[in-house]
Amino acid sequence: MLWILLLLLILVVFGFGFTMQALWWVAAVLLVVWIVGFAMRGRGGGGRGGGRRYGHSRR
Repeated sequence: MLWILLLLLILVVFGFGFTMQALWWVAAVLLVVWIVGFAMRGRGGGGRGGGRRYGHSRR
């Protein structure tokens, strides 16, 4: 019975470690996507002047 509990404990610890590693990779990918999106929005210039352009066409 003790060996089964020890094996279950090892599996839980291994699973937790694998999950944390996967979450770090997901966080890194999301950070890269956010930085690329921020850079593309800054280059396009659509974020600042877009509101004025659409507001002017309604009048």
